Amino acid sequence: MDAGKEDEEPASIPVPRGLAERQAHARNRLETGFQMWLATGSDGHGAHLIPVAYVWDGSTLYTATFTKSRTVSNIKAHPQARVALGDTADVVMIDTSASLVDVPDIGADIAERYAKVSTDPRASPEGTFVYLRLRPGRIQVWNGFHEFAGRTVMRDGRW
Repeated sequence: MDAGKEDEEPASIPVPRGLAERQAHARNRLETGFQMWLATGSDGHGAHLIPVAYVWDGSTLYTATFTKSRTVSNIKAHPQARVALGDTADVVMIDTSASLVDVPDIGADIAERYAKVSTDPRASPEGTFVYLRLRPGRIQVWNGFHEFAGRTVMRDGRW
């Protein structure tokens, strides 16, 4: 053994969080955050990624975007989306089913909460914006390679 090597600490590998801790982390991110990356896709057009604000009602994410946007076209063609919260070192990745909700049809609570974190679609001319309802089907959580295994904390919409 090399001189001095016996006194060195071995490199430590972080201990992965358990399922309950990861689920709590995802819920906390959803409840306390208001910004996300939203990815959609459509045949022949490739992936489309936008940063948007959101609100969470405990089971569903809501955001809004321009009615004539590529995001809306993609959702009409393929009613699904992928959402990312956090950064690459600590991510919550959410696969969702997606549907469109016209501005007059959104619940008052969601509209008021959304207006606090972004542009209020109700203040724009009718037909400018549409809300997106994003229902999680799968949620994955990890904060490094050591947590890659066991990253799925929701499957088929159930925690």
